[in-house]
Amino acid sequence: QVQLVESGGGVVQPGGSLRLSCAASGNIFRIYRMGWYRQAPGKQRELVASITNGGNTNYADSQKGRFTISRDNAKNTVYLQTNSLKPEDTAVYYCNAVISTNPSTQGMDYWGKGTLVTVSS
Repeated sequence: QVQLVESGGGVVQPGGSLRLSCAASGNIFRIYRMGWYRQAPGKQRELVASITNGGNTNYADSQKGRFTISRDNAKNTVYLQTNSLKPEDTAVYYCNAVISTNPSTQGMDYWGKGTLVTVSS
């Protein structure tokens, strides 16, 4: 089994910063793309940012310049540095990873349970 566990969420004032972490563990052969999604109340889940195992990154337009995604392949961990947070960034942030568990299988999508980020004064 594979598990993704997020941490780092919390309550922050507008303009503040948080660093989210997501560690993958379990029966992992290879991790391909890792990413962060978020879901605000009453809205659909949306991509925040993603990063390939080669380090290529992709960001949603609303996060460009404010959020930075990175990963530590040795620790099977992906990070999301969030800066200049706005109230509209309030959401549950979910970690996602495409992981294969053995050499003969393709990667599958795995999700964490989410960490809540609340931006409020």
